[in-house]
Formats: sequence, C-alpha cells, structure tokens
Amino acid sequence: MPAQYIGLISGTSMDAVDAALVDLSDPHAPRTLHVHAHPPPADLREELLTLSQSVAGVTLAKFGELEQRVAAWFTDAALALLDQAGGSAADVQALGNHGQTLHHAPRAHHPFSLQIGDSSRVAALTGITTVGQFRGADLAAGGQGAPLAPALHHAVFSRPGEPRCVINLGGIANLTLLPGDAHSEPERVLGLDTGPANALMDAWIAEHLGKRQDTDAAWASKGKVSEPLLSHLLQDPYFHLSAPKSTGREHFNLEWLRAQLSSIRAAPTPVDVQRTLCELSARTVADAIEQYGPASERVLLCGGGARNPLLRQRLAELLAPRPVELTDDYGIAADWVEAVMVAWITMRTMTGQSGNLPGVTGASGPMVLGGIYAGA
Repeated sequence: MPAQYIGLISGTSMDAVDAALVDLSDPHAPRTLHVHAHPPPADLREELLTLSQSVAGVTLAKFGELEQRVAAWFTDAALALLDQAGGSAADVQALGNHGQTLHHAPRAHHPFSLQIGDSSRVAALTGITTVGQFRGADLAAGGQGAPLAPALHHAVFSRPGEPRCVINLGGIANLTLLPGDAHSEPERVLGLDTGPANALMDAWIAEHLGKRQDTDAAWASKGKVSEPLLSHLLQDPYFHLSAPKSTGREHFNLEWLRAQLSSIRAAPTPVDVQRTLCELSARTVADAIEQYGPASERVLLCGGGARNPLLRQRLAELLAPRPVELTDDYGIAADWVEAVMVAWITMRTMTGQSGNLPGVTGASGPMVLGGIYAGA
C-alpha cells in the first residue's frame, strides 16, 4: 500500500491553500499523486493580509475567529483534494497543516513564528491524523524556524558530483545550496531567505491595478529599472545580515516600500517601481548565491515566481553560465514543491525523524517538528 500523505500550505500571497497528495514510499523520490489550489473567501484574505501587517483594532475574539476560519479553509482544501483524487481519509497516513503565517520574528527578544489554522479542528473535520505547528521546535532549539524546505531539497534534488542551488520563489525567496560532493551529508547543506520574491510585486500591482499578481510580468516588462530606487532598496539591513536568516511579510511589505520611496529624491512611476521590484528579487537571490554558493553549477527554480518569465530571464543572466531550470524536470513540479515539503516533513514527524537542518536554521540540533493531532 502506498505511503500517502497530504501537505497543505498557504504562502505570503495568501491566494490559495496549495494541497498535494503525495506517495512517500520512497522519501527520496516523492510521487505527487494529485494537487489542488483552494482559494480563500475574499473577505478572509483581506482580513489576513491586513492582520499580517498591523494588529490595530483586532480583538482577541476576532483573532480566535480567524484561527477557526483558516482551519476551515485548510480543511476544505484537503477534502476537495481527496474528492478530486477519488480517495478517502482512510487512504492517508497523515496530513500536514502548515497553517497561515501571520508574523515571523526569529530575532525578537522572545523569538516566535505565528501560524494560524487550528490543527485539532482540521483533524476532527477531515478524520485524518494531522501534524501542525512545524516551526516551534526549531525555534525552541535556538533556530530561525525557517527555511524548512532545504531538508526536502537535499533528499530529492541533491546529486553527487554536481553542486546545485535550489531557489524557491514564493512571496519570499529562499535558497538551498547542495554541495554535491561524494559526502554530501545534510549537515553540509546551507540555506537562507534572501528577501522578497513575489510579495512586494503582488502587493504593488494590487494597489495600482487591482490585480492579485503581475501575470507573465506583463506590467513589469513595460517599465525600466530605477537605479536610484534599487540602490536604496539594497541598503536594507536584512540583505547584509549573515546566515542563518529568515524573513517575511512583517518586514517586506507595502509600508516598507512606501518608506523607501519617500526617502529618494524623485519617485519613479508605478510601472518602473514594479520593474525595479522584480530586479530587486533577482539581484538579491544572485548576490546570495555568489556569497554563499559560488561553486553551484546548476540552479533549480520552484515556487510561483518560477513562472515569471522576466524574473527567470534576469536570474539566468545574472547567474550565467549556470543552467537555470525548473524543478519540473527533476521530480517535482515547481508550483507544488512547498506542498510536497509539508507532506514530506509530516512523514518524518510521524516516523520520529527530524525535519530541520541545523546548518540552515541555526538550531542546536536536529528536531522532530510539529505536534500530532489525532484524527477521528
């Protein structure tokens, strides 16, 4: 019988729960059996986006209600996935519920990372044993709690003899550096969040054109890079922090961008800002690779930003002569790597294995991630 697991995750764009049903009979070669993207109710998304930047006016009662509404959204995604796959809860060993990240603060005086979406409720409504709250154990061990994807990247994409870099272009960009030598143990893998990928571009086009995303970079392609703005953006202290490091919408958001724009002498046109934000994503990823993984010989892209032709073009130019390819040709479709990652970590948790890489997060050691919530 296949070892089937479900992974559920919604990124910083909050535009859908990505749900994947995965056969993990061979943890080094996951088979994606079925996928489904489940958008949130429009009013829920707006409330979550607002809350991720400011808690002004949010009562504890409202927060508790949002926790349960997110759980219902994730539950609906899991049930829709199973329905479309023609499967049942009894076929699934466990479900991973990453939840919706609202605030990530690993460098706070009391470090934390807040994901909402009650896993007890998900387990009760799906009837599937659920693993949730993945980041807490790593944070408790002194780590950043992120990024977590490098453990999967190492298991699936690492190849002896070829140093590789895996770039996930979600709302935030993170990279994994795979040494590729004959002794490529997990301890030698490096990884970090480089900065914004889609989050700022999505927010900017939403504010100016009322669209959720710049499909195929149609708008950004009409603009030109503002060198004064780009130079100013690149001075942000985050880009100069040493790894391990991680970030999110709590730092790179519209308020941050407006503050940057107000600090330069002449603000660019909105379309030039969009083009500059795309360049910022490409430049910060490329700079991080040159700093931490200059020996990388191949670059694999995943995440929603991997479908952005302008961003891909600029990465290919900046990282030449390395081939820049999608993970589609290496075992997992680019759009679904994060959901597969959640399923993969869930399998590790259910079998008592660690899911973090201390060399990436800075934790004091390998940790079994998340809590287990029994299904019906």
